[in-house]
Amino acid sequence: MGKFHDSLNLLSSFKLKRIKNAFLVLFSFYYSRLLKKPYALGLPVSISFEPTTSCNLRCPECPSGLRSFTRPTGMLEVRLFEQVIIQMKDHLTYLTFYFQGEPYLHPEFLSMVKFAKSHQIYTATSTNAHYLNEENAKKTVESGLSRLIISIDGTTQETYQSYRVGGQLNKVIEGTRNIIKWKKELKSQTPHVIFQFLVVKPNEHQIDDVQKLAKELGVDEVRLKTAQIYDYEDGSTLIPENVKYSRYYKDASGKYKIKNSLDDGCWKMWHSCVITWDGKVVPCCFDKDAQHQLGALQVNTFKEVWFGTSYNNFRQQLFKSRSQIEMCKNCTEGTKVWA
Repeated sequence: MGKFHDSLNLLSSFKLKRIKNAFLVLFSFYYSRLLKKPYALGLPVSISFEPTTSCNLRCPECPSGLRSFTRPTGMLEVRLFEQVIIQMKDHLTYLTFYFQGEPYLHPEFLSMVKFAKSHQIYTATSTNAHYLNEENAKKTVESGLSRLIISIDGTTQETYQSYRVGGQLNKVIEGTRNIIKWKKELKSQTPHVIFQFLVVKPNEHQIDDVQKLAKELGVDEVRLKTAQIYDYEDGSTLIPENVKYSRYYKDASGKYKIKNSLDDGCWKMWHSCVITWDGKVVPCCFDKDAQHQLGALQVNTFKEVWFGTSYNNFRQQLFKSRSQIEMCKNCTEGTKVWA
């Protein structure tokens, strides 16, 4: 029933103007692909807002965890966030409060969720669940958050901490219980709670166990996610044995390659984007260090950025040779991300 209610919740955010906008986005993408020339007629139906780059964990293969950003760290200004939502509210359907960092470290995170929800926008976030104490769990349910993705990459502390370095599995389980409890207490269908299991070699033997744990706790859904490895060509201790759960395969020469032909053009450049904590617009979640900044929302409106020269030049670049753009070389767009 959880997935059914979640689907209904998402459908309820499709208003007439948003449906029209989604049609324009779809049409302009296929028209652009046909002509190999970018035309953007609609605004994105989905965006990701980064509440903060700060994180309490030190996960490998994560810029936040490795503290390896070249861009500054900080917290999203609520005023900037609200300005952008006001600009986009008639067209935006889906809003993710996540890019890098742990969203619950932002003191006004749930206030921003409430603001977006007041405009009937479907809202989602991803968390390591270390801050879901009784108070935050109750506030999360009261905020109207539509979807809560909880990262749980192991069912024993030893396995969990092998990737979630510095993390405590008991806090994840406790936080999950708190959310489920307050959903029941407040008789709320939201948030739709997902256990996200990042499949890596150290934890792939616990896939069945995480399914059982989710059922015991009352979690709505389990999703298995493949792991991004930055230097994957020569292999990695994180690449799973079961190739089904890997983004990469070993070729005849013994080198690893991504399961993606990297066809030119990219759907994400028409239907979504990412906004960093300091108001920079970047093309997608694979640009973790914001190397492809296509505009700044302190200077321009979102429409000016989205339909601007920099964005169209980047879309054109993708039509010419997507495989030559560094962040695209590790991209899963066009592959099966969820196992």
